[in-house]
Amino acid sequence: MVTSTPDNEVPNASPIPKEVEKPPIEPIRLPTVEEIRGQDIWNNCAVRSVFSGVMGGALGLAMGLFIGSLDNPITRDEMSGKQQFVYQAKQMGRRSWSSAKAFAVMGFVFSAAECVIEKARAKHDTTNTVVAGCVTGGTISAKGGPKAACVGCAGFAAFSVVIEKFLDRHD
Repeated sequence: MVTSTPDNEVPNASPIPKEVEKPPIEPIRLPTVEEIRGQDIWNNCAVRSVFSGVMGGALGLAMGLFIGSLDNPITRDEMSGKQQFVYQAKQMGRRSWSSAKAFAVMGFVFSAAECVIEKARAKHDTTNTVVAGCVTGGTISAKGGPKAACVGCAGFAAFSVVIEKFLDRHD
């Protein structure tokens, strides 16, 4: 029994791999003076820390407004609609200001610690993140005493590692 094959196909022949076209090699572009100055400014730990503190404060403000709007205060029958609205707005303002301060401090301390550790070790790896997380957690919870500071250090360091692995920033 003879099987027929199409005219352009050879029976029992292995497919010949086609050469993959390589993209053209582009020349290396040197950074401009403005780009170098921008990198120098951004590599300054003080600039990076202040920026992180401001951005943390903005995030805390937004989160505080959102979470504050979800709070369901006990309404009193003797409060009018306007009074309830004013009361809710004040509660949201207090919550957002409190969250903004907490997130600003957290962002500032973490960024400053990570930047200083990175510059001292001359490495960019997960160890910097763990130590910065420990410093941040310990600093934030230091008012509760040494035990609270240790728990805060361990908790924030673990959280930092989880976020680091999720974002996969280091090799």
